[in-house]
Amino acid sequence: MRFAVCLTLLAFIPTFGHAACRADQVEFRTPSGTVRFTVEVADDAAERARGLMNRESLPSSSGMLFVYEHPQAASFWMKNTLIPLDMIFMDQAGVVKTVHANAVPHDETAIPGGDNILSVVEINGGLAARLGITPGSVMRHPSVPEKNAAWPCE
Repeated sequence: MRFAVCLTLLAFIPTFGHAACRADQVEFRTPSGTVRFTVEVADDAAERARGLMNRESLPSSSGMLFVYEHPQAASFWMKNTLIPLDMIFMDQAGVVKTVHANAVPHDETAIPGGDNILSVVEINGGLAARLGITPGSVMRHPSVPEKNAAWPCE
């Protein structure tokens, strides 16, 4: 068991230096360091509606980034979602506003993320807390408008 945990955490070794932003990756700067996830991007209505539905698993260093055209009130549900997820809601600067931990598979109750949300990242349930992703953490990705970004791409 200890070996498996170590292998899982290797995917989240803090990054050093500043790699250029990539469309298929998000980085979070947290009080305990920087973590990176490989993401699928859902940036239109159909992709956002489908999300991670009907997936039986999600690699531990992967997730899905939902991007809206403009900041708005955002809420999600877990209809047809088979695995527990953490939902990380960010504003137009990429600042984490809300983290909803361990959303329950198949639950159709709305999960509000707040107002003025531009993007949401879904990762495996419980991972945000283990990695220190909390309100106030900052996400970096090309979808965050550079003029607003708290942590701009370089």
